[in-house]
Amino acid sequence: MTEGVSIIDVWDVGTFDSELRGDLDAHTDVIRDYMLTSRRQWLEREASDRTMPYPENPYAGEFMWVKEHIMRLMEVRTIRAWHYTRLTDAEVDVLRQGGIYPSSLDTIRSRFAAQVAAGAFSQEVADRLFADSPYQSDQLDSRSDKFWMVSHPIDIEDGGVELLLESWGGESAYFWQRDAALQDMLKQIGRPRVLEIAIPLVHSRHGYSAAEAVVATYGRLLGCQPDKHAFDLYTHQPLGPEHVLAVHSEGEPNFGVMARGYPAGFIDVKLGPWDE
Repeated sequence: MTEGVSIIDVWDVGTFDSELRGDLDAHTDVIRDYMLTSRRQWLEREASDRTMPYPENPYAGEFMWVKEHIMRLMEVRTIRAWHYTRLTDAEVDVLRQGGIYPSSLDTIRSRFAAQVAAGAFSQEVADRLFADSPYQSDQLDSRSDKFWMVSHPIDIEDGGVELLLESWGGESAYFWQRDAALQDMLKQIGRPRVLEIAIPLVHSRHGYSAAEAVVATYGRLLGCQPDKHAFDLYTHQPLGPEHVLAVHSEGEPNFGVMARGYPAGFIDVKLGPWDE
């Protein structure tokens, strides 16, 4: 675990450090006024024939300034993020010892080679998987040098993470794979895992998204009902093993109740008391 670093959950005000909380407190009126006005305007429009132009929120300018100010605070902070994947036990050991590396053609080839060495499949199969990877297309630039995460924990039964947990190798292996036998093989390798990661936002480009989530979380503390502003994010830099806070594996208690009891205090704002 990272020593001496305050790690923020963007969905939990209780994890906000004193400077961040103080800046939010200093702008309570603007945040509340904007969100309450936005909510009222939305309800009024939903109840109307929707032919009138959408009204302008008079607090929009000040609210935007607050979010940009919080963005600058978040850009130098570390948040807890979540990565859904399927890994072998050996890969988990490597992760805990060596940390996280963004995806590239070299890292993909190394993963395939490790499975050949472990006897999971042949070199011929490895070559086929490598040739079929989306990284061998015009998607290379958009996918390379990124390790993707999500800002809020997600239920393991959610359709958005189902394939990530079901098939080994991530999208680099299964995404374009159409061979049914290879698809089945990928589902037999490793176990579903959820990684907890401490991600310094300086290694990301998602400071504004983090600010939106933090402000939304604070707004709910004020009795408002904003969207939760969950977001995908990536690191473009390697992260040492101290950034891997936990690895939750299928069969373990916390894995089974991810986002439904773990982590403690997490409430999906689409469910329960936040249901609108």
